[in-house]
Amino acid sequence: MPDDAGLRELYAGSYARIVRVVTLVGGDQSEAEDVVQDAFSRLIPVWWKVSTYEDPEGWVRGVALRQLSKRFRKTRNGHVALGRLGPPDQRPAPTADSVDISRALAGLPLGQRKVVVLHYLLGLDLASVARELAIPVGTCKSRLSHARAALQPLLAEDLHA
Repeated sequence: MPDDAGLRELYAGSYARIVRVVTLVGGDQSEAEDVVQDAFSRLIPVWWKVSTYEDPEGWVRGVALRQLSKRFRKTRNGHVALGRLGPPDQRPAPTADSVDISRALAGLPLGQRKVVVLHYLLGLDLASVARELAIPVGTCKSRLSHARAALQPLLAEDLHA
């Protein structure tokens, strides 16, 4: 059974060299350091076997280069997938009114906020709002009434501005 001293020697003697090789292949030293560290962590549980190989450093280097290839594939596949989705939605910048509305709604309790948004912004009648939120119509009316009362001073400020 090989000892840990050999593993430490391999790490100390080859880490920087393997990082340089992987950096040259991949073009990114930070990524090279990551994959080489990953390769050494994969070496630990199988050191008993790899230590008998003619070139344990070659084993680590091979693992690191395969990990680098996997990362490149994942990145490329991610770009391809994003390309299939098309460009992101071009949303206009928020207006002062929309910011004010968001700020006013944020001051309401969640239950009241849900009722206001569904009723006023989506145009649902109170029965539909109550059904969607799984609450009684009376509770829906009460929350809407409390929300109106809380929003009234904010709306009055805007009228005077």
